[in-house]
Formats: sequence, structure tokens, C-alpha cells
Amino acid sequence: MKKLNDYLYSGDTVLKILQRYSEDLKQSAKESNNQIDLLHCNFLLQIAELLEHNDFLTSQSQRIREFYKLMANDYPFLAFTFKGRIKSLIRAEAKFNGYIVEYIHEYYTQYGNYPSLPELKNALNCFRDLIAYRIVISLPKCHLKAGETSADEEIKYLYDVANQLPGFLEERGFTAELSALTGQKKSPLLKENVCPYYRDYIANSEPNGYRSLHITFYDNIARCHVEVQLRTKEMDDFAEIGPANHLGYEKRQESERARRDAIPTGENIYFDDAYERGIILQQLDLSELDVNMFAAVNNSLINDGCGLYRGRLILPYEHLSRFQNDLID
Repeated sequence: MKKLNDYLYSGDTVLKILQRYSEDLKQSAKESNNQIDLLHCNFLLQIAELLEHNDFLTSQSQRIREFYKLMANDYPFLAFTFKGRIKSLIRAEAKFNGYIVEYIHEYYTQYGNYPSLPELKNALNCFRDLIAYRIVISLPKCHLKAGETSADEEIKYLYDVANQLPGFLEERGFTAELSALTGQKKSPLLKENVCPYYRDYIANSEPNGYRSLHITFYDNIARCHVEVQLRTKEMDDFAEIGPANHLGYEKRQESERARRDAIPTGENIYFDDAYERGIILQQLDLSELDVNMFAAVNNSLINDGCGLYRGRLILPYEHLSRFQNDLID
């Protein structure tokens, strides 16, 4: 079985790693007639294309920057950031294999057998966040009135921004896609005309406490999907450096071990291969990797200049609150 880990120790660039891994995986898939591995190859090629032919990102980020300028004009008292990234190779590989494990396990648990190959292939046609942008807002305390709290006021502004975003981007070549989150609660702060497009993890918070607004667009100019996440600073801290981050690794391991225990080894090659690829990725010692433009002291102290582990940065736009006192001119 071909796996990404085997290509991370020879000093190659990320693009060279993608090329070698996808070529070897394709050859192996042809020999074994493994159609999921062939689909895997196409997924890797998508990432390579984003990293290598990224002129379209200039156009895309400039159009998104227009919304940043709108916010700077309409909300001068807010501090906010716009971040954009291409999903890292390691995280993309983990997600692809994780989807296989999750889908087969859920199907087996529900029906007592395994999904057909067409069903599995269709389930893997779901990647919409290889390019993702994040808007994070914060309201300085000096702008709070008596009786107001930062959390409540920031959520109001966050939904206000969310109400404007779809229409603004659709005028600039983006098409919002309907949310796949079924049965979600509706916040009264989210307008009816945009509500169907958002996955509202604020009104429908995750079990681990994660909260955010997610929306997916198709960029008709760049011909690719992008995801936009909207969070308050408190939500972003919770996701990046809080319990949603620290406990996530242990909970994922427990969940994946339970999935492995539920499905007998050797009964489904697609599950077995994806599970093994995912587990060995979790066990990587980043300090031992030899990848061009990447270095790590350990799995926390990382200097990633190539998008191997932390994703390749597209844009950072930062807006500091224009007024830092109680008297607003």
C-alpha cells in the first residue's frame, strides 16, 4: 500500500512529493484495480494544481478584499482579520482518508454491510474547503455601553456581516451553495434569504463547544469551491488554542479506534487502507521530516514555509479598530 509518510524524508518539495506519491499510487491502483485509489490520485492532483498554478488566487483574493474594504467602511469601530489558506498536504490527506473511514463505518453500523463502490465514490465528492477564508471580528471594550457584553454584541455584528456576504460576493462572480447541514436551528439574527446557505454552528454548536458560521461558494471565475468561516475572536480562540483544539486529537483517536474495532480487519480493503493511512499520519514526528522549506523542533514548534502541515497562506488582511477611546469622532 502506498502512503504519504513514505515520501516525507528525502528533502523533496511539496510539489515533488505530490507528484511522486500520486504517480506511484496511480500505478499501484491500476495493478490492483483499486478505483478509490484512482480517485485519491485525482484528489492529490487538485492540491498540486492549487499550489502550482495559483494565478487565479490573485483575482479571487482581490474580489474578497472588496468585502474587507466594505467592512472597514461600515464597521470602523471593529477590529477584524481576513485570513486565507490552501489546506495543507498532511491535513488534506488525513481528511480524505478520514471521510472513507467515517462513511464506511456509519454505513456498516446502519445497514450491517458495506457501501457499494459507486456509493463510496459519490460520498467522496464532497471536498469544498481546499481553499478557505476566515473572517474574525472583535469589538474593543471601550465601545461597549452600560449593560452590554462583548460576546453578545460581537455575535450581533457577526450575523450582520454574514447577512451581507452572500449577495456581495455573488455580484463578483461567486455562487453560494446550499448548506448540507440538515435540521439545523435557525438564528433570528440570520436573514431568511441567506439562512439556507449557512451551516450555523453558533445556533447549532458542536458537542466540543466549537462555534462558527460556515458558507461555501463556487468561484465561477477561478472555477473552484471556497469555504468562508465567520467567527468572533472568542470563537476563534476556542477553536485554535482552546478545548476544541487540544481535546480534538484525543477524541479523534478514541473515535477511530472504536471504528476499527467495529469493522473486522480484511473485510473491506478501502476501510483498511484509509484507516492505516490515517493512523500513521497521526503518529508522525514532524521533527524527523525532511521536506524542502519545512522544519520542526517538535509537533508544536513548526516553521512551515511550504504548506505541508499548516496550509499555504493566501492572504492576511488586518483592520484595527479605528477608535481606541470612548469618544468617537
